[in-house]
Parts: sequence; C-alpha cells; structure tokens
Amino acid sequence: MTKKPVETSYHSLVGDIGKLLEQGRTQAIKKVNAILVDTYWQVGKSIVEFEQAGSLKAEYGKELMVRLSKDLKNKYGKGFSRSNLQYMRLLYVHYPKRQTLSGKLSWSHYVELLSISDDAGRSFYEKQCLSDTWSVRELKRQRNASLFERIALSRDKNQIAALSQKGQTIEASKDIIKDPYVFEFLDIPEHVQIGERSLENALIDKLGHFLLELGKGFAFIGQQYRMTLDNTHYYADLVFYHRILKCFVLIDLKSGKVNHQDIGQMNLYLNYFKREENMADDKEPIGIILAADKDEILVEYATGSISNQLFVSKYQLYLPDKQLLEEKLRLFMKQQEMNDEI
Repeated sequence: MTKKPVETSYHSLVGDIGKLLEQGRTQAIKKVNAILVDTYWQVGKSIVEFEQAGSLKAEYGKELMVRLSKDLKNKYGKGFSRSNLQYMRLLYVHYPKRQTLSGKLSWSHYVELLSISDDAGRSFYEKQCLSDTWSVRELKRQRNASLFERIALSRDKNQIAALSQKGQTIEASKDIIKDPYVFEFLDIPEHVQIGERSLENALIDKLGHFLLELGKGFAFIGQQYRMTLDNTHYYADLVFYHRILKCFVLIDLKSGKVNHQDIGQMNLYLNYFKREENMADDKEPIGIILAADKDEILVEYATGSISNQLFVSKYQLYLPDKQLLEEKLRLFMKQQEMNDEI
C-alpha cells in the first residue's frame, strides 16, 4: 500500500489544526459573550438597587448615570457610555430572573432587543433569534421590516399571544404567509417600475436575503419551472420546497394588480404539482401570488371555490411604515377585545 507523500500529509495536518483553532475560537467567543451578558446583568442590578433601593417604581435618576459613566470610563476604559449603562439597567429590568437570559445571544443582540419598547414584540424577536439563529444584522433587518406586526395582523388575539411567547411556529400553510412581503434588500427605488422577469432575477441574485424574508424552512428548487400539458408549456416563476410542511411552494410574481386569470393560472399549477410532481409522502402544494397590488374583494371571490392552498399577497420594494403598522396592530387588538365583550 502506497503511503501518502510527506508534504501532502503535512498540509493535511495544517488544515486539521486550522479547523481546531477555528472551533476553539468560536467556542471562546460564545463563552466570552455569555460571561459579558451575565456581568452586564449584574451591573444593571447594582444600578437599580442603588438608585431605587430595589423598587422599580421610583423615578430613574439621570444624574447618577452621567456621573457613573464618567467615573467608570476613567477607571475601566471604554464600554461604559451612558447609553450602554442604560441598556445594562434595562437588561435587569426586563429580565429580572437571571436564568431567563440566553447564553446563545450576544450583548449586541440584547442591545437591539432592549430598544424594543413593546414586550410582546421583544419576546417574539428574541424567540426568533434563538430558533432561527439570526445574526444581529438579520435581527435589525427583520425589526426594520416590521416582521412581528406583519405576521400578527393575520392572527387573532390568542394567536398573537402565542406568537410573542413561542415565536413563529409553522404548523399549517397560513403560518408561512405574510402580507406584505418586503424586498427592500433589492435596493430598487420605490418609484421605479420593474418588470416581472427583472424582479424574479433580482430575487434570485439575492436568494439568501429572499429566503430570510420568506422565513424558516424554505429550500430553493428552481426558477421558471416548466410544466407541459397537451404540448403546451407553462412556467411557475419560482418553486421552493418547505422542509417543515413537507410540500412544494410555488410563487408567481405580478408587477401590477392581480386579476382572476392569475389566480386561475396558479390553481392550474397546483393541480399539476399534486398529480405530476408530488411524491407519496408530500403534502398538498401551496401557491403564493406576489403582486404589486390587489383588490381584496376580487381575491375573495376568485379564490372562494378553490380547494387548493392558494394565497395572494402584496410585495413592496421599501421598508414599511413601522409606526403605521404598530397603530394598525393596536387598533386590530382593540377591535378584537371589543368583539370579545359583545
């Protein structure tokens, strides 16, 4: 048996050591982050107990934070700005039980989470960070895109409570649907008219961002997926497979307002996939038409007798108005509470 050349074995050794070093550094960073978060929680606790004598009802003392920041920076260097100390205090206020902190989230994650004033929203984004292993950058993007509000507006009061406590759980087709979908990552100016094929290609060019917007569980299958019936070719713009729901997800893009012919066409695609593409253990496919605009009444009538899982949502090329969505959610919740009282 021929032995591997010494030089080849040596390069293999260098590669193995490199992998071990990378793993060790990653583990060290995680441990440092966990220790840092725990330390900052204790700092926050000390501030609260000193300033308020343990009572969270007392008014926050700004003068103390200014003085404390100055003295700590002089003695221990960077990391003790007034804003950072405020976040340490908030960490203790919002997570009074130390064990509720996650060692998987960095201090930067917690700073972003602590800037969310709504408890339900903060809890939702925290759960999503943990379940989907979001980076801080991904967390910021989803916050700016108002993911919580967009999902919550399609839920009832009890489902919104569950959403904040557990994060987004995917058990049925409706759980993967948003309205609107946000494609600000394409960097296309809002006023620019873009054709369907150009939009499709742009989404494929930034597939990683598109998958993040679609949500957990999507695996890309193909673009312009061909189906042939009676020697006529039909093409679904984008086809995915959802690993959690165990089904195909077909997406068609419409640069204008969706019409009933678009809905009928998607229904045809779904029937084709059920008969020709589904394997024995696949569940019924889901169809999503993403349009620049839609008429709710038309969609209601056009989909009324369709047994397939077919959804129509809008897309937009810019970040939503966060305040407007938050207000819509507040009104939505208020209306549900009024309905419960009737």
